[in-house]
Amino acid sequence: MTAPKIQKDICSCLAEEVLKQIFEELGEDVFSILVDESRDISKKEQMGVIIRFVDKFGVIKERFIGLVHVMETSALSLKSAIDELFARHNLSLARIRGQGYDGASNMSGELNGLKALILKENSSAYYVHCFAHQLQLVIVALANKHRQLYRFFDKVSVLTNVVCASCQRLDMIRKSQEELKEMGHFEVETGRGLNQEMSLARAGDTRWSSHYKTLIRLIQLYPSIIKVLDHLEEYGNSNVIQQEAYGISMYMRTFDFVYYLHMMKEILGYTNTLCEALQRKDQDILNAVGLVKSTKQDLQKYRLEGFGSLLEKVTSFCQKYDIQIINMDDEYIDLKNRRSKTNITNRHHYEFDNFNTVLDMQIQELGNRFNEVTTELLACVATLNPHNNFCDFDIQKILRLSEMYPNDFNYEDKDKLEYEARHYIVNVKEDTRFANMNGISNLAKKMVETRKHNAYPLVYRLIKLSLILPVATASVERCFSSMKHVKTELRNRMSDEYMNDACITYIEKEFFANVSLEDVIDRFQKMSTRRGQL
Repeated sequence: MTAPKIQKDICSCLAEEVLKQIFEELGEDVFSILVDESRDISKKEQMGVIIRFVDKFGVIKERFIGLVHVMETSALSLKSAIDELFARHNLSLARIRGQGYDGASNMSGELNGLKALILKENSSAYYVHCFAHQLQLVIVALANKHRQLYRFFDKVSVLTNVVCASCQRLDMIRKSQEELKEMGHFEVETGRGLNQEMSLARAGDTRWSSHYKTLIRLIQLYPSIIKVLDHLEEYGNSNVIQQEAYGISMYMRTFDFVYYLHMMKEILGYTNTLCEALQRKDQDILNAVGLVKSTKQDLQKYRLEGFGSLLEKVTSFCQKYDIQIINMDDEYIDLKNRRSKTNITNRHHYEFDNFNTVLDMQIQELGNRFNEVTTELLACVATLNPHNNFCDFDIQKILRLSEMYPNDFNYEDKDKLEYEARHYIVNVKEDTRFANMNGISNLAKKMVETRKHNAYPLVYRLIKLSLILPVATASVERCFSSMKHVKTELRNRMSDEYMNDACITYIEKEFFANVSLEDVIDRFQKMSTRRGQL
């Protein structure tokens, strides 16, 4: 029983029992798929697949069903791997009602991408570009388009490379934190998880919220980082390190650095709230679109009213660390051409040429990236939103939404839907249990709770189809994080089947805890002829 082959068979049995519970929860209902690829520790390309559906209680569920090793990441190869996985679990592409991927061309290509190949077989499998990935693209685009911000983030990147290059330098930051705490110069907060040792986080174009975390740490660790840079400037191992430390140290002591640090920290604070909300498993696409709109409104309000408060924070930071403060009423001097007059004040440069421009770019980029907001599908889905006592309800858009799912509504269903929808809206408006409700996810749960999903099955079917539409691929990213715990550097020769089984049991802990040992023993015994009976 301790032989490697037997252990793998037992793990396979456990994984099959977990999948059995997942597919029993799904039943014969429709679902969406979330797909992404990542390399494991042994440099194999692994494709993670998650299904998103609404259970019998009206709750959105995202369940992991497997990892598939793909030799190449072309759309045809991924499509073939999905077909093989679906055939193994008796799933059909005809039951797919949504696709969620990142923006890579092999996934979202209009002609030859994975989404296009699935749409050829199932026109109801609507594609949604992962909202969290789009938000990260907004941040990266903003950092690359604005000249001063590009320089700022480039300097921050060099700073992290210099400060985090060795364990000795990181230890110096930790030691400096302790000294500042003892002297009372480091702000101490109360609460669980606070005041732990911190290090400078490295920003990455593909890591969500990484830019925001880096800027937060820069503000918190500013005196410690300056102390480390001063030490490297004097005692660095080479002239290159000393010059790099000197250049970064001088830049960090300028008003421009403090200004851009606090401005981007405030702007990314708004988008970080949106990013965290998008990563929730139970997030529906209509609420996600609303969050994007509210974020744009918050940024617009900050553009109109936020410069004064930003300037106060920048000034306070400069006074605290003896950084020269610029007089906003003086004439702005262009450092590249000091002799030429600019004929503008410092306030005009920082407020209009930078603050307003950066926020305008951010708001415009949000509008350009999240183009799903304008699609007809979401316009029809919005009519199901129960907010403000179902004020957006529209019979014609309800009927149009049903036409977008020809496999779910036949001619007779469409004829019945109009009368059922009219009766439904009158009933729920009069029912106090549906008052002050917001979000179609809450509506679905309340309909099941009040058993109205049985009275209005066609309307409830539309609500479920709306909830199935994917929002973000955060669940797949979490699976890849779990994969790193299963397949490590010391255990990097696992077979693909064994790793898949181990990941299923590791990720779906909820179902794994409910697995019956008797069922595992029975499945194990039937796998092959055994010399002994358990």
